[in-house]
Amino acid sequence: MLIDTHCHLDFDAYDSDRPAVIERAAAVGVTRIINPATDRQTGAAALALAAAYPGVYAAVGMHPNSTAAYTPADLGWITEQAAAPKVVAIGEIGLDYHWDASPKPVQWQALEDQLALAARLGLPVIIHNREAGEDVLRILTAWAATLPEALRDRPGVLHSFSAPLQIAEQALALGFCLGFTGPITYKNAHDVRLVASATPLDRLLIETDGPYLTPQQHRGSRNEPAYVRFVAERLAALHNCTDAEIAALTTANAERLFGLHRL
Repeated sequence: MLIDTHCHLDFDAYDSDRPAVIERAAAVGVTRIINPATDRQTGAAALALAAAYPGVYAAVGMHPNSTAAYTPADLGWITEQAAAPKVVAIGEIGLDYHWDASPKPVQWQALEDQLALAARLGLPVIIHNREAGEDVLRILTAWAATLPEALRDRPGVLHSFSAPLQIAEQALALGFCLGFTGPITYKNAHDVRLVASATPLDRLLIETDGPYLTPQQHRGSRNEPAYVRFVAERLAALHNCTDAEIAALTTANAERLFGLHRL
C-alpha cells in the first residue's frame, strides 16, 4: 500500500479521465491521495473530490503564488473549508521567490497567518519552498516554538523537497517530514538523492505533485498518482530497503502526520 501525499487531482489536466487516474493508482497499490489546495476555488474542488472518492483527502490554504491580494480576512474561508470532513492539513502554503507573483512581505504575512491558524486548528502544514529556504526556515522556527503538544512531533512536511542539505537538517530538527517527488529519479539529481538518503526513515514521504514532476520512467507525459511507486522504489534503493519496507514506512509516516488513522 502506498499514499501519494501531494497531488493536484482537481487541476484541469485530469478533467478528461480523473476516475480512471484514481483507478490506475489503486490498481498498483496507491490507495490514498492527498489533494492540496492553492486558493479558495481549488480548495472547494479538493473538498468535492474528497467527498466523492473514499481514498481522496484534502488540504486547504493559499499557495504563495496566490497571495498577491491576500488579507487576513482570507482566514475566514480557509477556516470554513478546514472544518469540512477529510481535511488533513493546511496547505499548500509557503514562500516562492522564483515567480514574481506576490510581494515578499505579503507572502510572509500569508504564511505566518496560515501557520497560526493551523496551530489553532491542530492541523499540520504542507509547505511550499522555492528558492526561499532561509526565510521559510526562519518563519517555521518561530512558529514551531509556539506549537501545542499535539503538533510538536508532527508539524508538517516540506513538500517536493529540493533545497540544500542544510535546509533539510534544519527542517528535520524542527520535527518536519520531507516529501520527495519525481526528480529523485532523474539522472543528474544527485543533490536531491543526497538529501533523501540522509533523511531518517521515519520522516520520509512520497509524492507525485501531479500533474507535474513526472518520474523518469514516464518523463514528458502528465504525472499521476500511480507513478508515485517510482519515487518509492528510488527511496528504497537509497536506504537499502525493499520496496515493501519503504511502502510500509512511508505509509505509516503519512498516517501519523496527517492523522489518517482517525478518518
